[in-house]
Amino acid sequence: MSRTKKTLLILLVIIVVVFAGAFTIGLVSGGLGDKIGVVEIEGVITRSGETMDEIVRFREDDSIKGVILRISSPGGSVGPTQEIFREVRKLREKKKVFVSMGSVCASGGYYIASAGDRIYANPSTITGSIGVIMEQTVVEDLLKKIGIQTNTLKAGEFKDVGSPFRKMRPEEKAYLEQILKDIHEQFISDMAAGRGLTLEKARALSDGKIFTGTRAMELKLVDRIGTFYDCRDDLKKTLNIKGKPVLIRAKKPFSLLRLLVSSTADELMSRSNAAPFSFLLK
Repeated sequence: MSRTKKTLLILLVIIVVVFAGAFTIGLVSGGLGDKIGVVEIEGVITRSGETMDEIVRFREDDSIKGVILRISSPGGSVGPTQEIFREVRKLREKKKVFVSMGSVCASGGYYIASAGDRIYANPSTITGSIGVIMEQTVVEDLLKKIGIQTNTLKAGEFKDVGSPFRKMRPEEKAYLEQILKDIHEQFISDMAAGRGLTLEKARALSDGKIFTGTRAMELKLVDRIGTFYDCRDDLKKTLNIKGKPVLIRAKKPFSLLRLLVSSTADELMSRSNAAPFSFLLK
């Protein structure tokens, strides 16, 4: 093949790649129609950074007409859950936010869902579980049996509260229970505000019980029974979008290390002995 033909062939390949890339970018960015952002929250909630970044990006992007939160989570750590909840509330001040529940959207998952304008669940979705828990595994007696002793040096009476190496003292239990009650009240207050419930009504529903989607709708914890696409279609109507909306999902680059770390964290957080001293919305 002559040099001229090789040059033309290379140029042709470059042109094809450029046009294909431009077309793909158009599809990803939703340039072919009105856009609805989709934020997916899956698994045990152990961190908030990526989810908050997605929410902020959709809030600041004027081409995004509304946002769907797709939540399939049994809950997780208090801090990240509250951070995501607050970003959703800020998003809701600017755009419509509808929530689609997966098979499970409970505790911390429901906490976040309550920040949306409207919540959709499947009839069998497990939701509710509005409460806070701390679990402790005590190995003191086991260590004594096998002849192992532990020494703890501390400055501060409550510095080693929740230690797995000794039983909890009554005053320590009372101290931690007060913290649990404080976090629980924060959950109740935020959920009541998000759902438009009185504190009395919200508190009556916050005893840790789980509900099916059908029962949750009867209790006003959920607005509609429907799938993700029912949620999408209703949001489309609410936003007066003509034609089929383009769903914009955040692109998360694949990372084997992140996958391993995430899976390990989820597994640890799902066990009661993940940490001797942690408060969970689960």
